[in-house]
Amino acid sequence: MSEKGARAVLNENYGVETPAPVASRPTDSAAARLQRMSARRQAALDDQKRSFLRMVSHELRTPLNAIIGFSEILSSELYGPLGQPQYQEYAKLVHESGHRLLRLVNQILEIARLEGHVVDLTLAPEALAPALDQAAEPVRAELAARGARLEVIGVGPELEVRADPRGLRTIIGNLLQNAMAHCPSGAPVIVRAERDGDMIELSIEDCGDGVDPLDIPRLLRPFEQGESTLSRAAEGAGLGLPIVQLLCDAMGGTLRIVSAKGEGLKAVVRLPAV
Repeated sequence: MSEKGARAVLNENYGVETPAPVASRPTDSAAARLQRMSARRQAALDDQKRSFLRMVSHELRTPLNAIIGFSEILSSELYGPLGQPQYQEYAKLVHESGHRLLRLVNQILEIARLEGHVVDLTLAPEALAPALDQAAEPVRAELAARGARLEVIGVGPELEVRADPRGLRTIIGNLLQNAMAHCPSGAPVIVRAERDGDMIELSIEDCGDGVDPLDIPRLLRPFEQGESTLSRAAEGAGLGLPIVQLLCDAMGGTLRIVSAKGEGLKAVVRLPAV
């Protein structure tokens, strides 16, 4: 007798209603459980990274800001003369070194956030011209001191990109710093921008010595530069271009480096247009 028939007999003869078998629930697979555990563990690691970076950022920046601030007061002799001209010179050196170290700390923290995927980017329409003006402000004085100049071509008010505001200015600032470091005295740093379909192409080019095309992939690795450690003339830890590439990737864009020996270096950034 079938199971259905047996239930009918029991119900008719003895008034016993036999419940129908309950469909078995699909069991949670081991793969799904491992995936959830991995996601929770990754979220906990990301929280730890954020906490660590916040702590390091505060503990390094706070004393550096004090060094920069007080050395500026000393070098400007705000509260009276220091007595010996050497003291003012030393205070200026401390001030410049503090700024250089703060820039390095900011770059290391930035690349740690980007590589650890713990940086939050807010993508929104951003006009390219004001972003370029703001990012270029810190380098204009240094360019003038070197006898170099900034030459801007095609950056009009109609060009807008979809990007994180801070990330866009970091991209432009790092590329300008890199170009300025390799720009010979009296030569221009050339900035060009144009729309190409649904992308905006921004290029920043110096007139320096350039690098061998085979060296370009190495330039995109952290702490690498175009020259050897013993012979390089430019300052910096080689973090500018890797940060730019990570930011471009995170904002749906690309970075391309074009260079050859004796022909300067051109960094081409492509970001989604608005």
